[in-house]
Amino acid sequence: MSTTSPLAARAGAVVAEGGSVAAHHGDPLREQRLLAEGAGLVDRSDRDVLAIPGPDRLSWLHSLTSQHLERLADGTGTQALVLSPQGHVEHHLVLAELGGTTWADVEPGTGAALATFLQRMVFMLRVEPALVTGDWALLTLVGPRGSDVLAAAGLPAPEAPYAVAALPGGGWVRRMPALGDGVPAVDLLVPRAELAARADALAAAGAGTAGLDAYEALRVEARRPRLGADTDHRTIPNELEWLDSAVHLQKGCYRGQETVARVHNLGRPPRRLVLLHLDGVSEDLPAAGAPVLRGEREVGRAGTVVRHHELGVVALALVKQSVGTGDELTVGGSRAVIDPDDAPAALDDTRAAARDRVRAVRSATIGR
Repeated sequence: MSTTSPLAARAGAVVAEGGSVAAHHGDPLREQRLLAEGAGLVDRSDRDVLAIPGPDRLSWLHSLTSQHLERLADGTGTQALVLSPQGHVEHHLVLAELGGTTWADVEPGTGAALATFLQRMVFMLRVEPALVTGDWALLTLVGPRGSDVLAAAGLPAPEAPYAVAALPGGGWVRRMPALGDGVPAVDLLVPRAELAARADALAAAGAGTAGLDAYEALRVEARRPRLGADTDHRTIPNELEWLDSAVHLQKGCYRGQETVARVHNLGRPPRRLVLLHLDGVSEDLPAAGAPVLRGEREVGRAGTVVRHHELGVVALALVKQSVGTGDELTVGGSRAVIDPDDAPAALDDTRAAARDRVRAVRSATIGR
């Protein structure tokens, strides 16, 4: 079944090549401001969705993933990872537990491989993992007025991070950690056949329309990585904020745990995720995976690169631990500096000077 969104065919929607949801609706920067200051609905129905019912589901997922899931309460959610035996990240799952089913939404295009892996691990347990992207779709409501929109639409508005509540007519709403500079966000899982109708109901309740580009800009500002875009085949959880949000360091054995524990105990992963400020002199943004150079030496890889409505051109990047906030870097021909808040702990006393360098770089791109 095709998962191309019916919302992407509406007037004004601009879909990136190969995409299935709207990247923007004519003005990405205005849409960012809508998300940051009001309430905007983002079509994220390109994400794959898995449903995992069965009485053994939580203990089974607990044994397979990096997260402590044995006692995940009904009406709550969390994040989890599936790792390789060497500890590299293979899948990133955002979970919701509701009514006897564990739901997982994952990166577009990764659901089939995850479903195959899970189905091979069932053995004799009472659990039935299934890829259900053809039946269910994800929407995300972002902005400080999001709870007002939900109330006007007669829908629940969970308050605590990862709290989950059932939606009338099927699906659920899940509170997510804030995007950008503390911008509230909730995910809504709705029947795919009702995607357009549910979006229209939220629009009638006061939600504006925003594309995926606006959401991505606030995600980058929040330093929230995406599997594949901001990671590579060598990425381990310790290099990302997933060590805090998707890994339980005191749980029992799972595949890849030895690497996670060893690096955590040593206290120094080989790379760290940082926010880069680019000078924005080029109209073409560097692609995900572009090398980060210090002089002629490659010291990292860029991930998602965006034009932010306040920060200018910024990017997530995985860089070697030896790279400091004072280092002069280039990405795709643009000058770049690391945000001072992403300095290694030992370099805290250099942050004031690093902020000056950030301002110098940003002055070349703000207003473009």
